[in-house]
Amino acid sequence: MAKREEYEKKTEELLAPIMEEYGFELVDVEFVKEGSNKYLRAYIDKPGGITIDDCEVVSRRLSDLLDANDYIEEAYILEVSSPGLGRPLKKEKDYVRSMGKEIEIHCFRAVNHEKEFQGILTAYDNETVTITVDEETITLERANIALIRLAFDF
Repeated sequence: MAKREEYEKKTEELLAPIMEEYGFELVDVEFVKEGSNKYLRAYIDKPGGITIDDCEVVSRRLSDLLDANDYIEEAYILEVSSPGLGRPLKKEKDYVRSMGKEIEIHCFRAVNHEKEFQGILTAYDNETVTITVDEETITLERANIALIRLAFDF
């Protein structure tokens, strides 16, 4: 297991009791490098949306646990935030939550001369994602999907 994956997994384990205590959902944890900095990010949610105060409470609790456990060997910046409106679908629970909702998909390679699709998520499995667009069913290979997220209109 890569260090990044190990850091993310251990952080998810530290966050689990905090999420349960406050009734929050842990959407994702990522350890990424951006420019010269590394970031440990936790994305949390709850019905009705997450607040800045919610993020602050989780950040303080997590920071104390990270200091106590000290398993990340590198300098990093901790961020706890909402996943935002256009959050990507990454995990099984994201797909379950999004069934019957409008999503947008960006592909690496064109499918029928198109690289972007928007439609209602009607099915998915380990290999494919199926959407309905104007009563037409389109099934896309997951290996060709660069980004899949909930669609949002302003």
